[in-house]
Amino acid sequence: MQLTDDMKRVVLEQRLGYAATVCADSTPNLSPKGTTTVFDDEHLMFAHIHSPQTVRNLQRNPAIEINVVDPIVRKGYRFKGLGTVHLDGEMYERGLRVLVERGSRTPRERINAIVIVTIETAAPLISPVYDAGLSEQEVAAQWEGRRNALRKEPGGPADSS
Repeated sequence: MQLTDDMKRVVLEQRLGYAATVCADSTPNLSPKGTTTVFDDEHLMFAHIHSPQTVRNLQRNPAIEINVVDPIVRKGYRFKGLGTVHLDGEMYERGLRVLVERGSRTPRERINAIVIVTIETAAPLISPVYDAGLSEQEVAAQWEGRRNALRKEPGGPADSS
């Protein structure tokens, strides 16, 4: 399937995707991928920097779902497809070039493989907070208020005591 401009925008802005694969014992494996990006109009990709379980799962069963969500507006997409692991060769090299083009500073020697995900289906992920009729601006303002309150709480990031 073709990725829409909005799907690409969300993935490129967020850079963090949560990849779900299936373990050999049929249990789920959910792993954050900070190198998630658009490979081309039909594929996403991420680097295998420290993802041994995800890679083992994909080599056994290529089924994968990646969720990418903007945490401020609480909207994003779920992408389902098939992942292929590239340890070297043309797709590996292309993946490395894409990462560099997108500003990655991860040294090449830390990238064990490039995972290319062929997207079969995609669907919007939208928080139920929108069921109350809130706008994106209102949802973002709520999140910013919560973040600011957390920074002021004792023991929070802004507490220097």
